[in-house]
Amino acid sequence: MTARPTRVGAGLVLLISLALAACSAQKGPYKAQLYVFGTLVEITLRDVTAAKGREAIARIREEFQRMHREWHAWEPGPLVDLNRAIAEGRDAEVPASIIPLIARSKTLYERSDGLFNPAIGGLLDLWGFQANEPPDGPLPPREEIEAWVAKDPGMDDLTLRDGVLHSDNPAVQLDFGAFAKGYAVDIAIEHLREMGVENAIVNAGGDLRAIGSKGGEPWRIGVRHPQGDGVLAAIEVSGDEAVFTSGNYERFREHEGVHYMHILDPRTGMPVKDVTSVTVIHDNGAEADAAATALVVAGEKDWNRIARKMGIRLVMLVVDDGTVYMNPAMRERVEFSGEAPPVEFGEPLR
Repeated sequence: MTARPTRVGAGLVLLISLALAACSAQKGPYKAQLYVFGTLVEITLRDVTAAKGREAIARIREEFQRMHREWHAWEPGPLVDLNRAIAEGRDAEVPASIIPLIARSKTLYERSDGLFNPAIGGLLDLWGFQANEPPDGPLPPREEIEAWVAKDPGMDDLTLRDGVLHSDNPAVQLDFGAFAKGYAVDIAIEHLREMGVENAIVNAGGDLRAIGSKGGEPWRIGVRHPQGDGVLAAIEVSGDEAVFTSGNYERFREHEGVHYMHILDPRTGMPVKDVTSVTVIHDNGAEADAAATALVVAGEKDWNRIARKMGIRLVMLVVDDGTVYMNPAMRERVEFSGEAPPVEFGEPLR
């Protein structure tokens, strides 16, 4: 896991909102901003009254606050308590909000051949990524990394039965940072649909899910350039699609002039090298989020196989020299900004 640039719980400050509907009875666009999970979440609703917009945002805000409290991997709370029980070899009752995270993560762990692995919280902590501020100073000792790798914690070390979690490996420490943002976006979309909102976009720091359309036109999404400022490409989405990117441009550590990516390879205990970003289009945020991380770890040699195994059809991977790898269906969706980079095509994904 392969940590994500947006971590669960880097402080929760809510900055609400910009109502653009003219009055409570008239329908129009409604926008709001929340600062949650360490990133700015922008929510845009179309064809709603201001009253419906306020109600929807209040519901999402309450849900996000709960997620922040209960899913935080290093500040006191239910997940920290659960990890302490695992480390001490005790079975533990799992809070209701964490049960689906564990169940879904176990499935995605298996489908990704373990490249998406929320059991590596101990490794993330070793590298300094379980913190609200970027890590600095000397790198973790090589022998400590090797000792962690030898313990090989994975989601298959966990058994969840009747709400009680058992681990065969005390080195397992759960951290859902590579998955929680996508899961949270999905929940927000579910709430909007339950309230009758048909056209909306929930954008969490550039990772998003959109439903419906923008006044009858597709939502137009910019994919940030992983090697500098600006936009690498634009993607149009409509109906119901999630677009998630994992990259090395927001969260990393530097030591003696070397840039170390925040995404860690659970097989080696080391930050991923050579891949700068992966963008995935999928029908839900949780799987798109997890897949983007797993495909960064898979790299240019194995991304196509892992994407197929995870059921992901639309992938764009960018490596350090600027070469872009994608499957043909993704090429049809992507409009590059300026001159197109060198492109290598993988096999079609079905």
